[in-house]
Amino acid sequence: MSETKTILRALAGETLPTPPIWMMRQAGRYLPEYRATREQAGDFLSLCYNSDLAAEVTLQPIRRYGFDAAILFADILLLPQALGADLWFATGEGPRLSTIQSQSDFDKLGGRDDIHDTLAPVYETVRILSRELPKETTLIGFAGMPWTVATYMIAGRGTPDQGPAHALKDENPALFDQVIERLIEGTIDYLSMQIDAGAEVVKLFDSWAGSLNGADFDKYALDPAKRIIAELKARHPGIPVIAFPRQAGPRYEGFAKATGADCVALDDSAEPAWAAAHVQKDGCVQGNLASSHMVTGGEALVRETRAIVEAFSNGPHIFNLGHGITPDADPENVQLMIDTVRENRS
Repeated sequence: MSETKTILRALAGETLPTPPIWMMRQAGRYLPEYRATREQAGDFLSLCYNSDLAAEVTLQPIRRYGFDAAILFADILLLPQALGADLWFATGEGPRLSTIQSQSDFDKLGGRDDIHDTLAPVYETVRILSRELPKETTLIGFAGMPWTVATYMIAGRGTPDQGPAHALKDENPALFDQVIERLIEGTIDYLSMQIDAGAEVVKLFDSWAGSLNGADFDKYALDPAKRIIAELKARHPGIPVIAFPRQAGPRYEGFAKATGADCVALDDSAEPAWAAAHVQKDGCVQGNLASSHMVTGGEALVRETRAIVEAFSNGPHIFNLGHGITPDADPENVQLMIDTVRENRS
């Protein structure tokens, strides 16, 4: 099967004449069919935990666009909820969680063995997708990386500078390290179950890695990725892993070798020519068109898409955005991007 799946071929190090393509948040609010299904579910978390409907929204962009991969519809904050954090979504404001500010807050969390009852519907979604996806479409599972997930657990919400997490890290490193350790263990078990259910690739989203510097980047972005990837590959030999240390800047270089990742996803601040020379030399790269082009479209979208395809044409490459597509994107611009990537495909 892997011979027909272009994503898997790229992840194995093959340079393809046309890069395979998928899109972060490709199942989402920019699609009218997604909005209809979410309304049917009632709210965002209900959609995440309704296996049939979560599978449906995962399949919608595959039916519409024929992407080369589908990524499981879920959320990075389901894991802390499974560990015992309170989680809810405030309309128009995003996620809210109970906070970890003290040892007693941490002690209320459950352990790694407690997560699977809560996350069972996610594993069922993966099983449905492994049956329903076209045979040429790769199924990607995912989780948030410990640092990024911890920033939400400590602040209780998203923050512009991850300040509360940095403060706890600096003021109470013993407690902070306990949080990270619990998340490393939980992430390994969560992704392992996704793989058992049928995920063919897993992606690690470290959305706030760019706020870590120096030794903190090594300790809280690089080292956890290395541990998680090593354990997943020990449990599931051959499983490909995509790592996304967003806004890592010069730290993208060497990240694949240091962690064992099969592919490094790039945000749109990474200049493609630099990344081709300094990151792609170690293996597959993914990215990295600015998501704003999905709103504005036009000749700039075509020009930038072609430039990225050309920049990465001498090595393994998966075409994607540099960040998730936004709700105000025009679905027609997504089609234009795909057509441009595939314009010379025989």
